[in-house]
Amino acid sequence: MDLREMVRQFVDERDWETFHAPKNVSMAMAVEVAELMEHFQWLTIDESRAIPSDAEKLQEVGEELADILCYGMALANTLGIDISETMRQKMEKNRRKYPVEKYKGRFE
Repeated sequence: MDLREMVRQFVDERDWETFHAPKNVSMAMAVEVAELMEHFQWLTIDESRAIPSDAEKLQEVGEELADILCYGMALANTLGIDISETMRQKMEKNRRKYPVEKYKGRFE
């Protein structure tokens, strides 16, 4: 079962479709992003990069990221967006916008 279908099944089993208006799901997603950000608040760049060496912290961060992705899949389901195809198209657009020869090792 793919991730999008797993989320659809979870929502369907609980009869949560009525609560999954795009507004509600996008707001819930923003809350989860804030919860992820709390794990990095006040850390230095090096401390944030060291999180993979702390199994408990990595698990907590991973769960917040999973919550964000679940809401992203739920929003895609609610809006009827083929997220796999949309991501492919967006990455191609990004490749054109940020060609390697111009942006490698740089940001703008």
